[in-house]
Amino acid sequence: MAGLTGRMSTIVKAKVSKVLDRAEDPAETLDYSYSKQLELLQNVKKGIADVVTSKKRLQLQEAQMQQQVVKLDTQARQALAANREDLARVALERKQSVQTELQSMDSQIAELEAQQQKLIDSEAAMRAKLEAFRTKKEVIKAQYSAAEAQVRISEAATGVGEQMADVGLAMQRALDKTENMKARAAAVGELEDSGTFEDLTQLGPGKDDLDRQLEAIGAGGAVDDELSKMKAELGSGGGTPAAAIEASTGATAPQEADAPAATDSTAEDAGSGHEDSGGQSAGTP
Repeated sequence: MAGLTGRMSTIVKAKVSKVLDRAEDPAETLDYSYSKQLELLQNVKKGIADVVTSKKRLQLQEAQMQQQVVKLDTQARQALAANREDLARVALERKQSVQTELQSMDSQIAELEAQQQKLIDSEAAMRAKLEAFRTKKEVIKAQYSAAEAQVRISEAATGVGEQMADVGLAMQRALDKTENMKARAAAVGELEDSGTFEDLTQLGPGKDDLDRQLEAIGAGGAVDDELSKMKAELGSGGGTPAAAIEASTGATAPQEADAPAATDSTAEDAGSGHEDSGGQSAGTP
């Protein structure tokens, strides 16, 4: 059971790490690291200020204690001058105690000064390191942006990106649908030509391909028969195509052809009459 739990924990951690790796942006990570280092630098500066504050407080106390030492020394001298050795002794004892505290305070102030200098050195080193990190961070961000842009351009040019892959798949689906539609149209046309599909809009029984072929053959034969008949009529029509056409149609010659003859005969009669009248006139004295 413990082994199974360990494996499950490992799998979950691996999955989470993979998801986080996908979601992680190097530029954001670098900026976050830089901000955290700035916070550390500010904490170091705050520590230096605290140490300096403590040192200044001790130095103020030291100055007050030194004034107290001078005061106690003066009081001891005044007590001796007044023949009050007991008071002088008490003043000197207090002076000795204050001087002991002053020695301890001097050591504490020295330690604070050493700590202050150490923090100042650390702050300077951290500041230099932070400046170097900031410069390096900007360089890495620029390189990452350039690499990312190059990857996108390459993926767009080669079609291996996710978006271009989707576009390629969409084009392939459209091409497949077009090919299927063309094949379906050809199949429907072939079935319609073969008479497999019955035309429900026409009146009467439907016709298949055989019926249409037979009708075409019959229509072609009728045309051939009529053409042969017309050729025969044209060949036996009296020598001229017009006469053959008139003979085939059964029409009579137009009367306009006789009109000139009648005109000629009338002219002849008029001439003869003219001559007779002339003769008579000629025989008349």
